[in-house]
Amino acid sequence: MKKTIAIILSVAVLAACSLEETPYGFYSSDNFYQSEEDAESGLMYAYNALNYLEYLRGIWYVGDIPTDDMYPKSDEPGDIHMLESWTVTSSTELTHYYYKYCYIGINRANMVIERVGNGKLSDEVKNRVVGEARFLRAWNYFNLVRTYGICPVTTKPISSLEQTASPLAKSIDEIYGLIIDDCLKAEEMLTVNKVFGRADKIAACALLSKVYLHLASSIHYGAPGYGSSGYSEADCYSKAAEYSRKVLEDTSGAYGFDTDLRHIYDVNAPDGPEHIFIMSTDRSGTHEGMYTKIPLQFLPNNGSVPIFIKYSDGTLQQGNGNGWGVFLINDDFVENEYLSTDKRRSELIHRTIYDQNGVEVTPSPVRGYFTSKYVDPDFIGERTSARPYLIRWSDIALVFAEAIGPSEGYAYVNMIRGRAGIGDLTPGLSLEDFRKAVIDERKLELAFEGNRLFDLRRTASVTSSVQEASSLTEAAAAFYPIPQREVDLNPNVPLTNNNGL
Repeated sequence: MKKTIAIILSVAVLAACSLEETPYGFYSSDNFYQSEEDAESGLMYAYNALNYLEYLRGIWYVGDIPTDDMYPKSDEPGDIHMLESWTVTSSTELTHYYYKYCYIGINRANMVIERVGNGKLSDEVKNRVVGEARFLRAWNYFNLVRTYGICPVTTKPISSLEQTASPLAKSIDEIYGLIIDDCLKAEEMLTVNKVFGRADKIAACALLSKVYLHLASSIHYGAPGYGSSGYSEADCYSKAAEYSRKVLEDTSGAYGFDTDLRHIYDVNAPDGPEHIFIMSTDRSGTHEGMYTKIPLQFLPNNGSVPIFIKYSDGTLQQGNGNGWGVFLINDDFVENEYLSTDKRRSELIHRTIYDQNGVEVTPSPVRGYFTSKYVDPDFIGERTSARPYLIRWSDIALVFAEAIGPSEGYAYVNMIRGRAGIGDLTPGLSLEDFRKAVIDERKLELAFEGNRLFDLRRTASVTSSVQEASSLTEAAAAFYPIPQREVDLNPNVPLTNNNGL
């Protein structure tokens, strides 16, 4: 039964199971969405797809484990080592789960867009709800196209098994066109309205800037899969700068640069100025997805005795003592990429744990470097409020710097470096060298936040940056294969899907 449910959950291509079952994840009632409360409930259902266990952990499985910054503990079971070793196949379960939950989110967003958009609610409600749903659809398609390349596209809600054989996009441009259109409509429909866990006008601009930068740099660096794109490199860089500028120059006071590095990662401050889009989870939730176990993935095990992390000012921060220590940081990344004076190293990366009195725990159970970006000092057993940082203000500041170039970009890069306690970026760099320096800064600033793989892919530098991928061609490292279960069940996906490479 567990396997049957898992297959039912796949939205892109659902298995042929009992037609008497109601596919989980589908709203099929014609009487729903008749009130503002219904519309909000449907929208929350779409947001909830982000909180699924497999999707949530997939942020690091996909975004960091295959890169030069993180690796899994050696005795961790399952397919995670296929990601680390660059031996992912169409049968790798972890990439299948990520794919599946992206499409669940898309289907739920499609339902909201159609039902609420065509409903009789006020324009104010329609704009808010449909605008957020369009943002979510764009978010999921952006993750899909960066991870798998050309994939099936659907913009209509699926309510039966017969509707699940979505056609493959004709080109990568078709997918980007949908993403950009959704972001533009979301920006038009939404207002600046910062609410923890939700998207607003600023989030739509931020996502749009990331989309345009990914396109521009993929074309510029000759990333596989983008050679036939009809988008203009120059226009995409210009659009990335335009929309990131809107984020940076927002005057609402809700978003901005956080001068306190550690405050960014305070789980009790999810509404801090850095957080443009952050997942809505809290330790008070009754089941996983409402709360998270993220710290357990990063923190070492101390026999269930709470651990304490010591910072440079001598303060101690309590953390779970029953960590799994799955996500470890590469020694070379810490010791060769960061300056020893960089606070992003000294404050956010650790190898020693302490007891409540500040005494080092020996012999140390720590297997390697770990990050304190995901620590909840007020954890309740395994329940925590640690959350993925989906879009941060500093991410968009670096998007702007890379897109606009040195003329205006230096100020933002140096602001971020100043917060980290290191000197300004080398002055007088050419546009090309400056952009490469910004990408290097992203590596340090956004480490362990699920961005690294996508930065490597859009700059065609996977094989030159990741030792485990050095024997591959850049084309082979550009995308993961569409999961075999989806290929088997969707006649519109070819048996050999190489995304045109």
